[in-house]
Amino acid sequence: MTSSNNININKNKLDNSTNTDSVSEGKNSDMSFQVNKKGFIEIIGEITELLPGLKFRVELENGQEIIATMKGKMRMHNIKVVAGDKVKVEMSAYDMTKGRIIYRQ
Repeated sequence: MTSSNNININKNKLDNSTNTDSVSEGKNSDMSFQVNKKGFIEIIGEITELLPGLKFRVELENGQEIIATMKGKMRMHNIKVVAGDKVKVEMSAYDMTKGRIIYRQ
């Protein structure tokens, strides 16, 4: 009986520790990102260069540069972005060099 209680307590601790929606790295770091429901990392960046094929070079808050494309809904509604725009980018945890622009600020 006690072993099943220990398992449930440990499982609850694990569930609570992995449900962080907003993560901040380091005490003095200004960079923060969020993890959405689908498990993608959302972070703010600035478009530095326009590339062919609706691709953009985006510099993130932490200084990293990635290649990003526009989300399908942004293409459908003809939302334009230019160099210097602040955008919210969605990235997979598996490939941190590519992303998807989901919002223009």
